[in-house]
Amino acid sequence: MTDPMTARIAQNPRFKELVHERTRFGWILTGAMLVVYFGFIGLIAFDKALLATKIGTPTTSLGLILGVAVIVFAFILTGIYVQRANGRFDDLTAELIRDLGR
Repeated sequence: MTDPMTARIAQNPRFKELVHERTRFGWILTGAMLVVYFGFIGLIAFDKALLATKIGTPTTSLGLILGVAVIVFAFILTGIYVQRANGRFDDLTAELIRDLGR
């Protein structure tokens, strides 16, 4: 960090807030995805009979529905992150740029 502008940005409280919020939110979403994914893998490992339960048609099982649900959940988390990034994180970035312009 020899560049004075880089050091100035790194010491700015708004930058620290932005980094803290993005990191925290990223870890929350990561944790949610890991719980869902490893929960599904745990069901595969420990309760195959439950996942083999037929639902609706003779070819549709609970495992298939839950597998698709894991994928849909990942898309939903991506949408949540994009919404937050385009709202709160962009607002914090704009405030940071205004502060640095002074």
